[in-house]
Amino acid sequence: MNVIVTDTGFAAEDWPHGFLPLAERPANDCASGIDLAPDTPPEALSALLSAPMLRVNFPSSADGRGFTLAALLRLAGYTGRLRAFGHILADQYAMARRSGFDEVEISAALAARQPEEQWRARADWRAHNYQARLRG
Repeated sequence: MNVIVTDTGFAAEDWPHGFLPLAERPANDCASGIDLAPDTPPEALSALLSAPMLRVNFPSSADGRGFTLAALLRLAGYTGRLRAFGHILADQYAMARRSGFDEVEISAALAARQPEEQWRARADWRAHNYQARLRG
């Protein structure tokens, strides 16, 4: 079972409606969450602004395209729940939050290798923003 990471630590899944890949989502489905691949074209994002939940896949911790998608969605006005999903490391949590994600979903195996304390150490993501410190 996967683990949800928020600023308060680990939590169980609380999204009851499941997820569908963007290509398989019926036009009239307003309840399901939508899974986005990291190579989702930016021009496809405007059609997703009314979705209640979007989950962006991170197939590798070295693949940062999901951070860009999150930032573009927030800049376009997306106000729904935005989740990063996949291989995200505790060290990347602050970046995930700053780019617009509300939470991160990781595997139980990753949660065992990177315990809750490591994630909560980065929960004060606003305090560790070097760009904000430079702007001063």
